[in-house]
Order: sequence, then structure tokens, then C-alpha cells
Amino acid sequence: MWVASATRADLGDAPAHAGDLAEAGTRPRWRRGEFLAGRHLLRRLLRRVRPDLAALPLCADPAGKPRLDPGSAEDLALPGVTISHDGDRIAAAVCAHGDVGVDVQLPPARLTDSAVRRCLGPHAPAVTALPRARRAKEFAWVWTVQEACVKAAGTGLAGRPWSIDVPPGAVSGHWGGFAWLSLRTRSPVPLSCAFQPAP
Repeated sequence: MWVASATRADLGDAPAHAGDLAEAGTRPRWRRGEFLAGRHLLRRLLRRVRPDLAALPLCADPAGKPRLDPGSAEDLALPGVTISHDGDRIAAAVCAHGDVGVDVQLPPARLTDSAVRRCLGPHAPAVTALPRARRAKEFAWVWTVQEACVKAAGTGLAGRPWSIDVPPGAVSGHWGGFAWLSLRTRSPVPLSCAFQPAP
């Protein structure tokens, strides 16, 4: 599994894939830039790890999850792909052997106690007691794990991400059939991924 993260400024104004441009045109104007940045980062990551697949079209499955479209080569074994963005931060991941989810989250400027209780359950008192900035950052780390897990499962918010138990400070764990990693030592902003372990 591979993960990449960047700011929109890091990515610059590289030419976009024709299919990505066409799909961006169907989105609200204010979402087009982040959409194209996410697709650009994913294709850049694919060029490093699976250059043979970097130009394939991307489509959304019925749940809205991005998938590489093999076209007429239906028997082609394709990796799982995922994209996330928050503010100017973009993240993408590729998993060679199955579904994957990634989430990047800037610490929220406003964070209510009820949101902390909902997402952290029995761990909420420890996080609520932290100084304001650390509290927001720890909440964001936990939320990235929860969101990455439901993205990998393809359920989104219907998968009730807030119900996934993620202890504060944890760097790895399991949920359902997925393993998850919090990239705390590698990312300046909260960034986590969830993936199917290799068979």
C-alpha cells in the first residue's frame, strides 16, 4: 500500500487527464479545483507505483468510491484507490491487493464537547481534558482513522464512522476486515489510511 499527501500549491498546475477534466465540469465550480488536485495526486502516485495504470479512466462505483476503469480489459487485476481533501491538503492511496481508504483532516477551528463524545466514546474525557489546540488535533487524528475505515468499506457516513473505537494516540489497529494506520510520525497534519491486509 502507498500513500501520498501534498498541498494544492505543491501540485502546481500540471495538465489534467481528459476524463478528469470532463468529470470536473459536472461538479460545482467551487469544488473543481480540489477535485482535480485529488485526481492529479492519485495519478502521480500511480505513475510511481503502477505506471501502466496511471492513464486509465477513473469512475465512481455506486457508493461514490473512486475505481480504476479497466475498459475492455475486464480481467485486469486493479489496485484499490482513494482520495481525500480538506482545505488545501490532498491525500491519495493505492492498495495493490484490495480496497483502501484514506482521510486527511485539518484540526477543526471549533470543536464541541458533543462531537468529541460522539467520536471518542469512552476516550472522550481524556481528549476533552487536553489544551484546546491539542484537543482539536487529537480529535482530527481519530476522525481520520474512522473516516478512512468507512471509505475502505465503501459505506461512507452510513457506516457510522463515529462508532469505530480508536484510542487517542493509537498508530495502528483493526476494524472489520481492515487494518488501519495513523501516519502520526510522517504527516504534519492528521492523515490515516485503512486497507485490506495482504492475503
